[in-house]
Amino acid sequence: MTSLNKITIHWTAGAYTPNNTDRQHYHYLVDDKGNIFTGKYKPEDNINCKDGKYAAHTGGGNTGNIGVAMCSMLDSRFPITRKQLEATCKLVAELSNKYGIAISNKSILTHAEFGKANPHTTSYGKIDINKLPCVAKYGIKECGDWFREKVNWYRSKM
Repeated sequence: MTSLNKITIHWTAGAYTPNNTDRQHYHYLVDDKGNIFTGKYKPEDNINCKDGKYAAHTGGGNTGNIGVAMCSMLDSRFPITRKQLEATCKLVAELSNKYGIAISNKSILTHAEFGKANPHTTSYGKIDINKLPCVAKYGIKECGDWFREKVNWYRSKM
């Protein structure tokens, strides 16, 4: 049986409030104020995705994968906020600790990083997350590295 071994970080390409589609596709959602919402499915539902009852957040990579999304990026009115980033990183640190998921570029990654590493999946070409203007990070690798560094910092405080 597969275990939970990965966390993928996304933006929803929506407004700051999670909607029903967001809740269907992600385990956790973070609004602009840093409030955390749960999705329809528990992380454990993604241990076995063959039953069709799981959060389908990372095409070609949902099995064993927890999906965390920041409600943002519909357009310029909904940029990712610093509060969202901090709450997301703290949540990912808590989840990585709870499920024993190491902090590496193979296990804590953005959707864009997953797609780039897995070109034969439907995640290939996804751009979330390729920019974090509120912390002056631009580029897929740069954003992923920033998340891992911050998640590691939060985890060191636990």
